[in-house]
Amino acid sequence: MKTLTLAAVAALILSPLLAGCASTPEPAHPQDAFMARLNALCGKRFEGRVVTDDPADANFRSNRLVMHVRDCSADEVGIPFAVGEDRSRRWIVTRTEAGLRLKHDHRDEQGVIHGYHMYGGDTAAPGTASRQEFPVDRESIDQFVAGGATVSTTNVWAVEVHPGRMFAYELRRPGGRFMRVEFDLTRPVAD
Repeated sequence: MKTLTLAAVAALILSPLLAGCASTPEPAHPQDAFMARLNALCGKRFEGRVVTDDPADANFRSNRLVMHVRDCSADEVGIPFAVGEDRSRRWIVTRTEAGLRLKHDHRDEQGVIHGYHMYGGDTAAPGTASRQEFPVDRESIDQFVAGGATVSTTNVWAVEVHPGRMFAYELRRPGGRFMRVEFDLTRPVAD
């Protein structure tokens, strides 16, 4: 009887502790899993660095790069991205009926839109739980052509989330520019 009582008490004490060790399985669809991974970072800031060597990215390489995952919901995650003191950039990943969308929101300190704004693209394939690719969309192509940035009409952006390791933002142009910024998810930063 005494052994049974001790076993019951131990089970009551250990049960909540062991439940905390169980991991929640990721959603089956890669884009649902990807959004869940983004949302798991909500409220945190991470420092990053450019890991590619394109001369066009010298300004990014010479500044502190910080992303702040915030404005999170099941269908949209906003990620402000600071390059040094320039806090005009924000990435927005949104769930659509057909997949996921990445847009770039550019505003000055007063919140006024400047330069190219809300450009990006939609996924053309399911991707993986870790990586989603966003080929440039028609609206963005029109914006780039109107602004004289025809070189950007073939852009493909990618975002990666490797839990507990790394977040990556990537810009690639077929036969041209390649920029990749990697953020260390093992070390959140205060600011």
